[in-house]
Amino acid sequence: MGSRLTEEQTGFVAALRDFARRECGTREQRDALTSGGREAHNPELYGRLAALGWLGVCLPEAYGGAGGGVADACLFLEETSYGMVPAGGFITTVIAAKAYESFGSEKQRRRVLSGVVRGDVLAIAMSEPGAGSDVGALRCRARREADGGWVIDGQKTWISNAHRAEHILLVARTGEDKHGGLTMFHLPARTPGVEIRRIDTMGGREVNDVFLTGVRLPADAVVGRVDDGWRQLMAGLNHERLFLASNMLGLARRAFDDAVGYVRQREQFGRPVGSFQALRHRIADLATEIECARLLVREVALDCDAQPDRLFPREASMAKLKATETAKRAALEGMQMMGGYGCATEFDMERHLRAAVVSTVYGGTSEIQRDVIGKTYGL
Repeated sequence: MGSRLTEEQTGFVAALRDFARRECGTREQRDALTSGGREAHNPELYGRLAALGWLGVCLPEAYGGAGGGVADACLFLEETSYGMVPAGGFITTVIAAKAYESFGSEKQRRRVLSGVVRGDVLAIAMSEPGAGSDVGALRCRARREADGGWVIDGQKTWISNAHRAEHILLVARTGEDKHGGLTMFHLPARTPGVEIRRIDTMGGREVNDVFLTGVRLPADAVVGRVDDGWRQLMAGLNHERLFLASNMLGLARRAFDDAVGYVRQREQFGRPVGSFQALRHRIADLATEIECARLLVREVALDCDAQPDRLFPREASMAKLKATETAKRAALEGMQMMGGYGCATEFDMERHLRAAVVSTVYGGTSEIQRDVIGKTYGL
């Protein structure tokens, strides 16, 4: 989007960069905000982002949002990721919020979307121990009661931000058809019968197991239509994959800039190591790959805004694949170019790598993205 940014978007990006420099521009600030890198989300800082009106960047004005588009949300994610702003709750929040915007009732939209603008975090509960890439295999069951309400039993796993969420967008089985028997539900996170257990990973404290035991929800907890959850999920893939891609595009840029900064000043054999051809060529290749990812992600975002009712399975999967694989490569190459210092917790590169590696798994693995792309060519 580069030169295609509007004047308003250019100002938005500049404001985001200024915020990141002021609030978390030093390693000391970032450590204080993230418990030494173990937390990806700082509620207090997130509240300041909400006060600035930025969390509703792509939500309708009727619910307190800014009325922007997908491209604006992508810019927010890219720049906060680049600036290492600990706002990790936003990624699942904006993905879930777009689902509520598209399929939720007016009551649900007013309750959930207005809360997002004020700083509430949302989570999405799809994956299960036996249903990851194959979402249609999920077994968490929602049973309709005589009064029209629902009782839900089952387990979800790898649920990002469930431990800090106000609301969870839950996908459960309501019918026997693999894809035609899924339904989305609005689940307040503190509903009786919901137990959330955090899972510690190499990326820090971000994901959780969610156990649902006799959870009772009213009839109007259904988001969209009963047994229509699969179609609704597919309709939201444009947003999910683009938002994940934008987040990793920012990380790729940051890993690249950190590596370049290091090889410019690190001297061996009497000159900066970046002056050696082996490293210059690595830098050149990485710069080219990141620029390709940037152009792809932003072009698809613009297409989604221009044609909001159209699905872009090929393009969205390409964006997610390219950006996440590029981020992983940038962090790995950065660590290699920095030598031992790239592995040291004194520097940010090892954090970049931990965040980048898992991005090729969540939100649809790179293998799944390639499969989707291949199928769009009739293969």
